Amino acid sequence: MALTGLSIAAVRAGSAGGSASPSPSGPVSAAPGSTTAVTLPPRHVPWDYQIGGAYPPAADVRVVSRSYEDAPAKGLYNICNINAYQAESGAERDWDADLLLRDTHGKVVHDKDWDEAVLDIRTAGKRERIAARLNGWIDTCAAKGFRAVEPDNYDSFTRFPSYLKASQAEALMKLLTRHAHAKGLAVAQKNTTELLADRASVGLDFAMAEECAEYDECGAFADAFDGNVLVVEYTGNGMATACAQWGGTLGVVRRDEDVVPEGAAGFLRKTC
Repeated sequence: MALTGLSIAAVRAGSAGGSASPSPSGPVSAAPGSTTAVTLPPRHVPWDYQIGGAYPPAADVRVVSRSYEDAPAKGLYNICNINAYQAESGAERDWDADLLLRDTHGKVVHDKDWDEAVLDIRTAGKRERIAARLNGWIDTCAAKGFRAVEPDNYDSFTRFPSYLKASQAEALMKLLTRHAHAKGLAVAQKNTTELLADRASVGLDFAMAEECAEYDECGAFADAFDGNVLVVEYTGNGMATACAQWGGTLGVVRRDEDVVPEGAAGFLRKTC
């Protein structure tokens, strides 16, 4: 399984890139299940994954993904990252206590790789309350001028199968895609090959795939989304495979695992 659940790094570079301006248009299509037109990202272009902190994109970059807390990069197609299924490290107290997933002893369940509390999406009522907050973040994305949203940790159910089900993850995602589409935002499917077959019914428009070359999943995403896939790799081997097999058709970038901003210790960004 590909590396997932990337959290926003504590170190930030501020809102590099300045205020938003009209982004270059990709294909325009009606969102699934809606008459609202959304603009998809341009295909097979240089891009950057900046969810750990914004910094000025390279001159050739046309697509950027950033945290909803940052400003979009001027003149580019901007994707707004939100942590939709887990609470950011250190931020679990910002959520109502009953919206945090708990084990049989009443202790909060954490994604230990990223020290993130998992959200409890098991009932319709809780999903509605979680979506209400997340949709507020989506409103922020739209107001800032982002063109799409990237709800992260869609695959949390695969890491906690004794608690969560795929149907619950999809039910929450439907609440988010409906709201995002109403705001004119496209919605990315983040990882989660297990649910590719349901992409249209859930309302997902394109894909963002972590380590799909490393784990031989890029073809599945490319087939499902007609080649509209943004790939991020974190290892040299994964990047070499991505460039050799997919560099001619998909947007590929290598980043450091913590996706820290340029200038921070550990920063890494490479392209094919």
